[in-house]
Amino acid sequence: MAPLLEMMSNLPQGDPARQAEIFQQAKDAAELQPTTSNRLRYALALATPGYSGADPVAAQRQLAELLARPETLLPVERLLAAVELKEVEQRLVLQAENARMRDTVPNHTDDKLQAINRRLAAETDENAKLRKALDEARAKLEAVTHIEQRSVTDRGSGAPRTP
Repeated sequence: MAPLLEMMSNLPQGDPARQAEIFQQAKDAAELQPTTSNRLRYALALATPGYSGADPVAAQRQLAELLARPETLLPVERLLAAVELKEVEQRLVLQAENARMRDTVPNHTDDKLQAINRRLAAETDENAKLRKALDEARAKLEAVTHIEQRSVTDRGSGAPRTP
């Protein structure tokens, strides 16, 4: 067990060249000598997150195949494989949920942006109508003020008014 746990610990911590070397050793051992231990080592290498060779889908498949024949694993290997399979499955669920959320967020954002733009356009139109009405009211007020001023001026000059 110690070598498996050490590999899982060293794999994400090493530099990319070291990671590739550790991963390739596990892969080669599983392909050249497909013992249960070598296949488990490779499956755990695939399942270990934090480096470029991690492949949770392939890890899930490999671990499920190993657990399909539990009699070929030692009890401690069986336990480790089962725990890691659950971990991988949870990671895949979370990755799918993250992808779904990323896909839906832009749609909601676009919908909200379109709604805001429609509201802005409607309010801009309303403001233009109100400005026009205000300008018309000012023009009428100026006309009334002009008429009143003329009326006051005419009264002050004593000129006869004609109704």
